[in-house]
Amino acid sequence: MTTQKPSRRDTILQALVELLQKDPGARITTAGLAKTVGVTEAALYRHFPSKRKMFEALIEFAEEAVFSRCQVVLQEQEDVRVRVQQLVHLVLVFAERNPGLCCVLTGDALMGEDESLRKRASQFFERLETQFRQALKEGEIRQGLRPRTSAARGADFVMVFLEGRIQRFVRSSFSRLPSTDFDEAWSLVAEAVWG
Repeated sequence: MTTQKPSRRDTILQALVELLQKDPGARITTAGLAKTVGVTEAALYRHFPSKRKMFEALIEFAEEAVFSRCQVVLQEQEDVRVRVQQLVHLVLVFAERNPGLCCVLTGDALMGEDESLRKRASQFFERLETQFRQALKEGEIRQGLRPRTSAARGADFVMVFLEGRIQRFVRSSFSRLPSTDFDEAWSLVAEAVWG
């Protein structure tokens, strides 16, 4: 069995993620990235016309990875409580396995970059919140599981938990894993959402 060598484009993105993970909060320069990859800056620009495009590619990767798996959960699970729990767990485990990407999604790695990149990264979380809101509404219609307040506020509460766990992971330099004691924490969140 032969293993396919990653493309230069993928190698560049992987190196960028590793730099973000190794030194969270540090500003990444194209010169530093090129040195890490072992190419010239001109070679970087042959694959990505700008650093912005590199960050956009990372955000797109995160979206594709997470939302394709979200669709599987939504198709396989009928019970809204199980759906939402599995969706949250899925995102937290994804974050845990991709610490460098967390810096991009939370906006930490995008400080000093084009403001549109921060907005693009925040769309990831907005899209997740929409998924939760829809799941809560469907649960109310199909199962009679009415959230304590509304589907929108329930989804907001779930997002506060999820984003808080990811932000704490980044802030702790990846030492406080987002999925730690998930079942216990989730039971408290579920109680707050549904009563």
